[in-house]
Amino acid sequence: MDEISKEDKKTLHGINSKLKKAINDYLLIEDHDHILIGLSGGKDSLALVELLGERMKIFVPRFKVTAAHISVENIAYQSDLDYLSSFCNQFGIDFVHYTTRFDDTTETRKSTCFLCSWHRRKALFDVAKKIGCNKIALGHHLDDITETLLLNLFYQGSFGTMPPKLKMDKFDMTIIRPLCLITEKEMKEMERIRQYNKQIKNCPHEKDSSRRDAKNLLSELEKWNPDVRQSIWSAMENMKADYLPKKIMRENRIKSNTPKKDN
Repeated sequence: MDEISKEDKKTLHGINSKLKKAINDYLLIEDHDHILIGLSGGKDSLALVELLGERMKIFVPRFKVTAAHISVENIAYQSDLDYLSSFCNQFGIDFVHYTTRFDDTTETRKSTCFLCSWHRRKALFDVAKKIGCNKIALGHHLDDITETLLLNLFYQGSFGTMPPKLKMDKFDMTIIRPLCLITEKEMKEMERIRQYNKQIKNCPHEKDSSRRDAKNLLSELEKWNPDVRQSIWSAMENMKADYLPKKIMRENRIKSNTPKKDN
């Protein structure tokens, strides 16, 4: 790999600082964790392997990382498995490959993207459980999280997104997103600096997602406020529930309207 410039070193330092802040602020990684990275082969998951691999060398906290690539037989995308395996080995990370499939003819009300994501996520849980992991790390960055918020807000009428840390109710597993404070622009810069290999063949359904609309909206909002992503993140952390609409349950209305008896 070519020697990197002073400016690029500054960029990588900034990315590492945000990773460290996310880990500390949201207690993403603790001693004796065994973390499974969902390695799709895209720039974000490759960066996550590198960042956690380097972080693993630091004394505190002590944790182990494994990476898993999930192939879906009936989706025509292809990754270079040899490259993914050797990339993980650079950072002392074990690599696991697992294959699954689904029948989209039986789930006609769900999009192909949704079904593929659901089955890949289920496969990740299966692998994590099999090899004894207690956490799964996903490569969602700040843009992914703010875009999801916008999608939920405008399409679902709900205010929620993918949190930095989520303890699953039905599984003894915790989802973490160590890249949550890092922007997509920074991830693209890291990809350029590190010269990551691209997937052999991308998913044919990538452009069909409504996420692209949210991405475009975020770009438009950025023209108004260059720090819009950080502002949205701060808004999520500083919600003022007392100043938001709140339904009053019928039994509570009755109680509040019942006159108090004099002693």
